[in-house]
Amino acid sequence: MTASRPHALFSFGTLMDGRVQTALFGQAVPTAPASLSGYATRPLAITDPAVIATSGLDVHLTLERKYGAVVEGAVLRLTDQDLAAADAYEVDDYVRRRVLLSSGESVWAYLDAKPLRPAARIVIVGDSIAYGRCDPRGGWAARLAATHIAGNEAEHRLFNLAIPGSTLAQAAEQTPVLLGPRLPDTLLVAAGINDSAVPLSAPADHRDGLARIADSLGSLAATALAHNARLVVVGPSWLDEERTRDYGGLRFTKERVLALRESLRTWCQENHVDFLDMWEPLYEKTDLLVDGLHPAGDGHEALYQHLTALGG
Repeated sequence: MTASRPHALFSFGTLMDGRVQTALFGQAVPTAPASLSGYATRPLAITDPAVIATSGLDVHLTLERKYGAVVEGAVLRLTDQDLAAADAYEVDDYVRRRVLLSSGESVWAYLDAKPLRPAARIVIVGDSIAYGRCDPRGGWAARLAATHIAGNEAEHRLFNLAIPGSTLAQAAEQTPVLLGPRLPDTLLVAAGINDSAVPLSAPADHRDGLARIADSLGSLAATALAHNARLVVVGPSWLDEERTRDYGGLRFTKERVLALRESLRTWCQENHVDFLDMWEPLYEKTDLLVDGLHPAGDGHEALYQHLTALGG
């Protein structure tokens, strides 16, 4: 009986080598030429002895975003067991994520484990914290924009489209029409605490925004993939519940925000999407919050430093 090969994996390096395929999968696998637009390659030094022994190389390739570029490679058709073997072969510098081939086919590919490191054109959607409220310098997003654009002024762009008060459902509804003109390669969703808030005036059966998290994230993932952009989800930061019990007709609690954080993390793990956890930088540092909810300038600086350490 022929093994089912339900997984399509784009390779641009050693996995195209028949010797590597035989070592990993026990045989050469069905392969077809393919190309990936909007990417270029750069060398990556490998130190894992097992990987070097399998490939015969101590330098592999990794992908970075470059508008107008194309990477030629091949699509491998893999079984569940083959895909698990490929995951084990790739070193910690890589993660498996969805990409859209030039043909329009959605496939797996191994990308840089730090999602912001290979990015060129970043779009941010989110709420008032991503917007930079309470910080004249524009918050963590403005700091990220300054360093990102300074890294390559000719090609790097960052568009902050965050709207104060937005939930994930609203971001999912608004984002599709915003991406086209900006040619994004990375969609950074700053999933703040609005999805955890309970509107005090709402009927009890209309209060649970957490129940819709998976639908909203699924919609955002589909939007990102349609633009061949990498989805990166930024988790909520710590809040001081004692100062935010009733904020603008909303009730915020630590329990609800922690539930949001765990929902986001779980969904991202299950769907192979990058999750950047932003809880720790402000944890129990109430002096970094203006009103128990929005970071002051120093709080945004702490979030920015943590984001760039995690994301690259």
